[in-house]
Amino acid sequence: MTLAAPLPRTGGMDRSTADAAGAWEAPERYSLATTCFPLQRGDGDPTFAAHPGGLWTAFRTAHGPASVLLTQNGDEVRARAWGEGAASAVASAPALLGLTDSWAAFDDETFHASLPRLVREARRRHPGLRLPATGRMVDALVPTILEQKVTTVEARRAYRYLLRRFGSPAPGAGRIAPAGLVVAPTAAEWLRVPSWEWHRAGVGPQRSATVMRALRSASGLERLAEKTAPEAATALKSIPGIGVWTAAEVTQRTHADADSVSVGDFHLAKFVGVALTGQRTDDAGMLRLLEPWLGQRQRVVRLLLLSGVRAPRFGPRMTIQDHRAH
Repeated sequence: MTLAAPLPRTGGMDRSTADAAGAWEAPERYSLATTCFPLQRGDGDPTFAAHPGGLWTAFRTAHGPASVLLTQNGDEVRARAWGEGAASAVASAPALLGLTDSWAAFDDETFHASLPRLVREARRRHPGLRLPATGRMVDALVPTILEQKVTTVEARRAYRYLLRRFGSPAPGAGRIAPAGLVVAPTAAEWLRVPSWEWHRAGVGPQRSATVMRALRSASGLERLAEKTAPEAATALKSIPGIGVWTAAEVTQRTHADADSVSVGDFHLAKFVGVALTGQRTDDAGMLRLLEPWLGQRQRVVRLLLLSGVRAPRFGPRMTIQDHRAH
């Protein structure tokens, strides 16, 4: 895979000329949508937008914000970017696209033979699945904290509200990029969100306080991208309010962590138990079931989720909480 040289900056933004671009050979039967799916916080995530044959996303780099169009055409994937951070965004695109993620150990004949038939079949049907790595700690951490101990619907509703209220329009939004595409707030901008806006978003004081604690050391947080996934997870867990589940959900996205398991998830342990044994289990049971594939457990979980096994409904549904005054 060869990174194309960034294109020169242009005097104005238009769809035909990007500020930077790159193209890479895609793995066999690579799926951009499946690979990038965990990065998007639901269909209404304002930092993403659909595009025929690809995906728009917007984020901030060390050199400024960028709007990025990711597309796939046969055995080639491309990234075109606009904005001050365009060149940096393109440089990070191979990891974002999962192209730096290696499945060689997982596909080793001996290891592969140890996998349950269900997982082997899912791997056969999804050979192009890769784990993406954004390297953007704050962008991954904030929405993950919002998902702590609430329903997915509630957390994503809150995240959409906060992004639309405090995010910045993506470079070229409404002209090159889709209208409504936004760049998430910086750590400093998150810290300036008033308490009543967290309240209006439906975010309880415990979660908003955790966000504030974590982001007061934002520069240290972003340096965790340079650490290994286990080192980053350990550092995250030293922050009050951030536990095993939150750290795992973050490093899965920032580091393409092939082994982290979201212990503490309301549904995951039961799903893994049913998928592998036909019986529900708890977190301890899930870890016992996944222990033979230590080092590759997140890959096993991702393939189980793609296997077609339907997760049964486990007990009463969690009630959506409304922390706002009526």
